[in-house]
Amino acid sequence: MFKYNCLNPISDIGIARFTNAYQKTDDINEADAVLVRSASMHDMELPKKLKAVARAGAGVNNIEVRKCAEKGIVVFNTPGANANGVKEMVIAGMLLASRDIVGGIGWVESEKDSENIDKLAEKSKKKFAGREISGKKLGIIGLGAIGVLVANAATGLGMEVLGYDPYISVDAAWSLSRSIKHITDVEEIYRECDYITIHVPLLEGTRKMINKQAIEIMKDGVVILNFARDLLVDEEALVKALEEDKVKKYVTDFANPIVAGKKNTLVTPHLGASTAESEDNCAVMAVKQVRDYLENGNIKNSVNFPNCDMGICVAESRIAITHKNVANMITKYTAVFGEEGLNISDMTNKSKGEFAYTLLDVEGKVTEEIINKLENINGVITVRIVK
Repeated sequence: MFKYNCLNPISDIGIARFTNAYQKTDDINEADAVLVRSASMHDMELPKKLKAVARAGAGVNNIEVRKCAEKGIVVFNTPGANANGVKEMVIAGMLLASRDIVGGIGWVESEKDSENIDKLAEKSKKKFAGREISGKKLGIIGLGAIGVLVANAATGLGMEVLGYDPYISVDAAWSLSRSIKHITDVEEIYRECDYITIHVPLLEGTRKMINKQAIEIMKDGVVILNFARDLLVDEEALVKALEEDKVKKYVTDFANPIVAGKKNTLVTPHLGASTAESEDNCAVMAVKQVRDYLENGNIKNSVNFPNCDMGICVAESRIAITHKNVANMITKYTAVFGEEGLNISDMTNKSKGEFAYTLLDVEGKVTEEIINKLENINGVITVRIVK
């Protein structure tokens, strides 16, 4: 029996994917796995029993990823599960920035009690005139799951799309419309595009990548959209550019004191993935990944351990080992089983940065004595009998 804990409300459609072999617990100290959306785990004491944390979403800023790795806790996320919801927000953001729909709605609300509102509307509508996005240039920084969907949708709306991603995956490349221009210098996007949307993870190399220098290169009247992370943009510099009319609009999904209520900003309260469909998709993917890890030892979409898949175990036993990425670990594991006269029928070893993961299928019963020997090998973090 496995136990799981939910730090946030998780979609019932996802939770329904757990079988009778799983039981929900309100006590995290009893949990084999934790499901989380936005709750912060930074100050939490992680119990020794905990094996997996699944983030029902893409970002893992609310999780101590390295701390989990050091304890052998695999952290999953669900990339792409909410991509369509975010894509629709980006398209809506471009339309709202191009046509003063928000201003027009506000005007109607302010004049709702006027008997001549229809006649006033005809006189006032020119104040809210805008421009069409068809025929304009859109620059997309980051061609992951969301960036690809935005690119293809924008192409369908008649936009000329430039995409920048030096690390684009094969799957993403195959999914891109042929009409999208894949460029190798991000400054080409800054110089040429009427709209720029950013879809990259927050890393040291991407923090405040949209800065004063980048903005200076951009066309006058550019629209910048940020539905990824607020810290990707130097928002102090951007607010100044808005005040000077260098940037026409800043559309962001991250409300904070720097941008809220500022001139020419359209700020939403982190609504990108706030759709029933996105929440369902994220929950289903998170549960599926947790189950495959706990039941089979397989890892997919982990942010701190490598992907590893040996399918369903057909041997008598399967052992999962999290360990440091150092030399000769496999030699030491095989020596332990050799001393016990047990044959390893299948094995895989993968690494990711400082950490590594090994799965071994064994033709025989694995005893506690064997587990103890493996645990005492220098560099081993955790050893788990999967089967």
